[in-house]
This record gives sequence, structure tokens and C-alpha cells, in this order.
Amino acid sequence: MTHPYIPNAEPGVRAAMLAEIGATSVDDLYGAIPASLRLNRPLDLPAPLASEHELARHMRGLLDRNTDTLETLSFLGGGCYPHHVPAVCDEVNNRGEFLTAYAGEPYEDHGRFQALFEYVSMMAELLEMDVVNVPTYDGFQATGTALRMAARYTGRNRLLVSAAIGADKLSKLRDFLDHDVPITLVPVGEDGETGAFEIDDTVAAVYVESPNAYGVVETRLAAIAEQAHAEGALLVVGADPIALGVLAPPATLGADIVCGDIQSLGMHQSYGGGHAGYIATRDEERLVAEFPSRLFGIAPTAVPGEYGFGDVYYDRTSFALREEGKEWVGTAAALWGITAGVYLALMGPQGMRELGETVLARTRYAMDVLGAVPGVRVLHETAIHFREFAIEVEDAQALLDDLRTDGIYGGIRLDDTTLLVCVTERHAKADIDRLVAAVAAALPVQDHEGHGR
Repeated sequence: MTHPYIPNAEPGVRAAMLAEIGATSVDDLYGAIPASLRLNRPLDLPAPLASEHELARHMRGLLDRNTDTLETLSFLGGGCYPHHVPAVCDEVNNRGEFLTAYAGEPYEDHGRFQALFEYVSMMAELLEMDVVNVPTYDGFQATGTALRMAARYTGRNRLLVSAAIGADKLSKLRDFLDHDVPITLVPVGEDGETGAFEIDDTVAAVYVESPNAYGVVETRLAAIAEQAHAEGALLVVGADPIALGVLAPPATLGADIVCGDIQSLGMHQSYGGGHAGYIATRDEERLVAEFPSRLFGIAPTAVPGEYGFGDVYYDRTSFALREEGKEWVGTAAALWGITAGVYLALMGPQGMRELGETVLARTRYAMDVLGAVPGVRVLHETAIHFREFAIEVEDAQALLDDLRTDGIYGGIRLDDTTLLVCVTERHAKADIDRLVAAVAAALPVQDHEGHGR
């Protein structure tokens, strides 16, 4: 159907566009999507809403179905975390000059550019890296882009990825990379850390997360970096910056690129959470040239003693090169970068350290007391954990269902018997004890041999 306000809907224009890219029909563009996932029929849409009032009421009805994790006791994590959000974060990111700004240029948008410069500066200090990008959509995109940067930098087309990675993120990486940069998984050892692997001169990068998908802190990053570098590969590390008040920055252990999500730095778990991704590298021109996303810096202006904030190395981006760009820049989640900058400025180095120590302590306490419940086995018990850990029970879904009747969201089911539990600074000792009591009450009584009955 030709739409009056969409020029590309005109059949002649559409045919010309398809011919330009060598496609016979629009369906050719979806060839990589499995047929089982395609709808193959028009959307079943309701009648249109005739007024703004009706639309607002409809949306309120949808949003009211959500359960806010501030209104219940939640131990859900797995990529979107229940950290405390200081009020000043919301106050600043709701200011009109930030909230409504989409793109803009430095000559018309000094405040936002300076705010983002301050954010990347603090992130660089926390990460002990030289260059940090303006945020991407989310940590998944940042990881995929970081691995493509490594492939372009090395001129190689294979990746080794630790299997201690969330299923959703791995799915995204395969979708983004596998068709021309295939992924080989490195198995996880009994201790929950990335296990041994073989590497050759076809591998562009090794990717490891710390803490990983089981909450385990990878203690062998330096050895992994040495093994990767010996074969000319890069080490790419996924890291949540909220942990770096107490954990060594991956750059100090040999990481060439560090990436991840900044949701934990002042963003709510709001209908899935506000997400934004970061990528960081050392200041090596050939490596920095592989960033597709915008980089903000500070430079002197034509007025002596005056400085301005704006794009750095702009001519490497697809904004400048268009279809010749190495990768599409994409829309930045810049608002969340400003929010994270506010969070980091408020916390400071000492605040980040105290926060990290609190999370480490409460995670270990929760592991110990849950592990003492008959019928619960804590996985990777001797490993260092930050914020998350996995437990095994007889029936994971049944336990979650029982906990929910008590107003507790007990964790994320990884498989039939395994749950991922998340503990942050928001969980008081009483909250953890309540979870333990509810788990003990819900599990079958154990006999002397440890069998449920």
C-alpha cells in the first residue's frame, strides 16, 4: 500500500531500491530470519485510538500491569540490576536541555557535550583506559561492536567467547557476528571461571566477562591476556563498571578493549531498564580508528584561554563516510551517559569502593545462608562472587512460583534445577533472611540422605 507521507512506499521507488541492492523482493531482506519466526500475515491490530486521552488511558493500563521491583522483594538480575538510584540522577536527566536533546552540535549544545565529556572522563578514570565512547544503545550492542573492532584491527575472522555468558547476550552476538565472524565457545571450569582453550593465528579476540554470567569474578584474566597476545589476538573483557570500586580494572590485567552496560550507574529497572553501552580502549590511533561511535573531547577554541567540547576523529564515522563507514554509528543513548556521569560524580572513588565492598559482603552472606538450607546447593561456592550466584534445587520453577506467592521474586531460572540469585546494596540482611526462610519453607523436607519427600 502506498502511504501518502512515506515516499519509499511508492512502488516504483521501492522497486528501484530493491534493484540497487540486487534483491527481487522485500522478502529477500528477511532471508536470514528462520521461517518459523516470521509472521507471514498482517499484524492483528486493534481499531485506532481516536484521541490523545484514549491513547494515554490505554498506555496507563498497559504500564499498570508491571510490578515495580521497588514495591516487592526482588532478587532478579541477569543483566538489569536493582541498584539504588540517587534522586539527583533523576533530577538531572529530567532537565529539559538533556531530556529532549537528540543529536545537536557543539556550537548549539554546549551543556550536553560538556556533560558527556565529563562522563567519558570519569569512566576512563574508573576503567584505567584512555578512550571511552559516547554510549551505544546497550551493553549487548557495545559487546558486538567491540568484537567487530577486534576483528577489523587484527584482520582475522574467528572469536573465542567464554561460555559463562548470558543466553540473551550470546544470541545477540551470534546474530550480529556469526555469519562472517564465527564464535567458538570456551567451556566453563568446575570453579565457574573460563576454562582452558586453544588459540591460533586465525582468532581475532578472546571475550571474557568478569563478573561473568554466574557472578563469578575471573581471576585468570592476566593469563588469558598473555595467551591471546602470544598469538596476536586481542583480549576483550565485559565488565560492569559498578564493580570496579573493588575489582582491578581489566586494562591492568591485559585487556585491550573493555565494554559493557552502564545500567547499574543510576538507572532504574524500568520496564526492562534504561540501558546504554560503553566501549573503552587505550589511546592507540589504529585501535581508536575502529570505533564506529562518537567520541567527545575538549579542545581550545579560536578565543585564547577558551575551550569547547565536541567530536574527536569525526572522519572515521559513518556520519562522515556514509556507506563507506566501517560500521553504522547508530543512535546513542546519550541521556544515560549523562545520568551515569552524575552517579559517578556523586559517588566518587571512596563511594564506589564502599558500594563494592557492601555488595561483595552481602553476596557472600546470601550464598552462605542459602547454602545451609537443606535441598539447596550453591554452585562455584569457593569462587569470588560479585552480586550474583547460582543455586541448584530440585525444581527451580516450582520454587520460584512458591516464592512469588510470598511476594518474593527469587531469581532467574537458568534451567530446570538452576536459579540465578542477585543481591545488591538494596538488600538488607533482613531481606536476605526473609528469602532464606521462604526457600526453606517451600522446599520438600529432606530425609537423612538428602532426598526430598
